[in-house]
Amino acid sequence: MIELGVNIDHVATVREARKTHEPDPVWAAVEAHLGGADGITVHLREDRRHIQDHDVRRLRELTHIKLNLEMAATDEMVGIACQVRPEMAMLVPEGRHEITTEGGLDVAGQEARLREVVARLRDAGIVTSVFIDAELPQVEAAARIGVRVCEIHTGPYAHAFFNQGRDRESPAVVAELNKIRSAGAAIRAAGMRFNAGHALNYFNVQPVAALPGIRELHIGHAIVSRALFVGMREAVAEMKRLLREAQCL
Repeated sequence: MIELGVNIDHVATVREARKTHEPDPVWAAVEAHLGGADGITVHLREDRRHIQDHDVRRLRELTHIKLNLEMAATDEMVGIACQVRPEMAMLVPEGRHEITTEGGLDVAGQEARLREVVARLRDAGIVTSVFIDAELPQVEAAARIGVRVCEIHTGPYAHAFFNQGRDRESPAVVAELNKIRSAGAAIRAAGMRFNAGHALNYFNVQPVAALPGIRELHIGHAIVSRALFVGMREAVAEMKRLLREAQCL
């Protein structure tokens, strides 16, 4: 059964807009869990634009749900991960100028460095994942550095879906979905777990959720946005229903 990891970064974005104490990401994580989330994802960025160090510590201490820590492959972040010990650490590219993550990690271009990072995280008992574009060389490089999970960047698919008027049968959308499908097959053939995420929402998620062998989707902005109107628990429950429906089609 496909799992849903809920990214709560933008709960912290609202809090940081006023530099106050609310809304509390830990409370959001509990509500997401009650709504059916299988895990919580947070991205501790170098510039600390939303999630803060104390959020990660409190999530580890106060919640009873799988924690996925998105992080750049820096010595600082590896040290934090080894102290906090999330169930999974996902290595992502990061730039201060970007609004959100704009592409997959170039694993093939920095294998030696990433192999060292993965080894350190593995020695701390942390499952490692990489966020990559749907490209075979990146999948192959991920297998070589020893990660157990690959998360495919679904942004190009999501943008095509929107630009084509939400027509899931348009050639552009089908082409992007096929890239994800092919990457997923290569990930599974290499013995890794096939996850996906980025820019998925209530309209475009089902074709991705229906792909063969997909294990987990990580979704944040769409769920937090919907939660403003229906509450976090219901927003998560609605997304979880869509994932289950997709796998029954």
